[in-house]
Amino acid sequence: MLFNSIEFLGFFAIVFALYYLPPLQKFQVPILIIASLIFYSWSSPALVLILLLSIFINATASFQVARIADKRQRFFWAAAGVVLNLLILSLFKYAALLTNFVADVFNIARNEGSIAYLFLTLPLPIGISFYTFEGISLIADVLTQKDKNATESNAESTPVGVSPTFTQHLINTSFFISFFPNLLSGPILRSKTFYPQIEPKYLKDIPVNFVFRSLVVGYFLKMVIADNLKDYTFWISFPYYQGFGTLTNLTLLFGYSMQIFADFAGYSLIAIGFAAALGYRIPDNFNFPYISRSLSEFWRRWHISLSTWLRDYLYFPLGGNRKGKIRTYFNLMAVMTLGGLWHGAAWSYAVWGIYHGFGLAVERFLGFDKSKNKSPAPNPAATKPWLQFLLDSFSVLGIFAFVSLGWLLFKLPRFEEAVDFAVTLIRNYQVGPGWSYIIPTLIFSIPVVIYHIPHFPTWQNLVKPDAAAKSGQKVWNIYQDLALGIMLATIFLNSGSSKQFIYFQF
Repeated sequence: MLFNSIEFLGFFAIVFALYYLPPLQKFQVPILIIASLIFYSWSSPALVLILLLSIFINATASFQVARIADKRQRFFWAAAGVVLNLLILSLFKYAALLTNFVADVFNIARNEGSIAYLFLTLPLPIGISFYTFEGISLIADVLTQKDKNATESNAESTPVGVSPTFTQHLINTSFFISFFPNLLSGPILRSKTFYPQIEPKYLKDIPVNFVFRSLVVGYFLKMVIADNLKDYTFWISFPYYQGFGTLTNLTLLFGYSMQIFADFAGYSLIAIGFAAALGYRIPDNFNFPYISRSLSEFWRRWHISLSTWLRDYLYFPLGGNRKGKIRTYFNLMAVMTLGGLWHGAAWSYAVWGIYHGFGLAVERFLGFDKSKNKSPAPNPAATKPWLQFLLDSFSVLGIFAFVSLGWLLFKLPRFEEAVDFAVTLIRNYQVGPGWSYIIPTLIFSIPVVIYHIPHFPTWQNLVKPDAAAKSGQKVWNIYQDLALGIMLATIFLNSGSSKQFIYFQF
């Protein structure tokens, strides 16, 4: 069931009405659990069994970790839970990749009825990468907090989010992992911020303005930008790009970079909006990533829930940057390679991860990873604002070009096709531009650029915070409201053909 479908809007309207009905208030959590299972099983009912298995494993492991005093037994339950999570993820997501690899090496038959064929035809449960990571984070967080309590001679205290009884903990964990707004494509939730929110919700407490803005911007990015761009970026699929010139292919690749942002950021905003309508705050997933001045800053702004998960549960446990430069570079490469494979069961995704890992390592080696999310306050002795603006512009364009080139491996998952595209850029430099592809791609990309501009580095340094600027805030608010009105109108008047979200495949 897609967010951008009539079925979902009807589904949410029914859930919303039942959820806030006063006689049913004490059943709000069960209502959302049932609604989430219906939502998940809408197109493939059998796959809900895998979700339920994941919920049971994570509820059992985290509950045992929380109640056991012996450190070794706690670690056993935590390790068992994590291993089972990874086995399920590996079986359904990576079995085909590994089977093909082994079959090629040992010349094993893959005909119908063989064991290899069985692994090759396993279904891929939608959202399995997201809810598996949520389950692992639940177990890890409970273990960390339990160990901390034990160190502080407070071993009897229960970690946040773990109920005294297994039944209640199973209910809460079912709710946490299956919560339908973020179930299919994130953002990836953390138990320590979600469980404390589980309490009765009231209609009067809905942040109406926040919900409205999140949904309008989210649907605009998805339905107007991403869904229209997909009709043009389709042409950089194999073999169509071979007939286009360099300028056309570069423009279409630029458009795909805009599309993948609009598609995933749009989904995240829609999820955040619907969650807020139900009284739950889930984390922001994007912070204007295409204004990043370094690759490390890009990963603080892009898919934030994944990048922080990889940082907290992989990079830090591996030693982070605390064990010398060589180990730091290795950790960056290892984490980003695994992060690439998280996105898909194809070697091109691993190459994409290595590409970003290598970029991060080089950036750290050269000392270019020091820029922060916000520009420093103006300093008369520092670089002039206009010069800093130019320097930031070059940095932003360089990082954007690096990232966009990497997206080619998402658009062309077969590595040889991505290489052929790069070769085509050189080979077809004399082929004339295809304006019928270039102009619409740029038109639908412009809103994403405008969306980022107010948050551009050093922008605030160029606009002095004087009284006139403060008085202009009201005018700025009017422009924002006008922009929301235009976006709402274009959702109804100029939406592209409906298509599932890009990150559903992950």
